[in-house]
Amino acid sequence: MNEVAIKDNSFLRQFETTVDGHLAKIEYSSQERKVFLTKLVVPEEITKEGFTEDFIKSVLHHIQEENLRVVPTSPEIAGFVRKNRQYKEMLPVGIRI
Repeated sequence: MNEVAIKDNSFLRQFETTVDGHLAKIEYSSQERKVFLTKLVVPEEITKEGFTEDFIKSVLHHIQEENLRVVPTSPEIAGFVRKNRQYKEMLPVGIRI
């Protein structure tokens, strides 16, 4: 995994990173020790191989370090968690993907 430097912009409620002057972001909302990942936006100009997966992994790692649960409501992020079983332990009790 290539670690992506992310910033938690709590004012806009998004995790973000800039690549070649283009902003990639994952929008979220938080509630009761859970982070709902609602939207993934990666501009077409960011063409680095595997960037989207590395970005999602970096955000999930950040959430894990904060000892929070994650609820991926974005279809792309839910699909990523479905394929990468090691992140399923971050889901709240009763949430299945």
